Amino acid sequence: MNPDQQFGLTMTVIFAIILPGMLALVIPLGKAWARRVEHGTQHDDSETQAELERVKGRLAELEERLDFTERVLSQHRDAGKLGAGEHQ
Repeated sequence: MNPDQQFGLTMTVIFAIILPGMLALVIPLGKAWARRVEHGTQHDDSETQAELERVKGRLAELEERLDFTERVLSQHRDAGKLGAGEHQ
């Protein structure tokens, strides 16, 4: 895999997995913050805690996906190096 293809693959991964994942985290946090501002300091802490737990779960899933993607890209890159060395 040449550097241009690797860059393209990396950008595809970023835009297809990481960016939507980050948006999935930021949007609920923004909504929770807006509710808190809207209702002043009097708000339901249990609702905020529940939302925070949901966001933590989504973040953990996103981290797992990112780790998996990094491993796949690393294996693919390493396989390309080995293949190139065999032909020389």
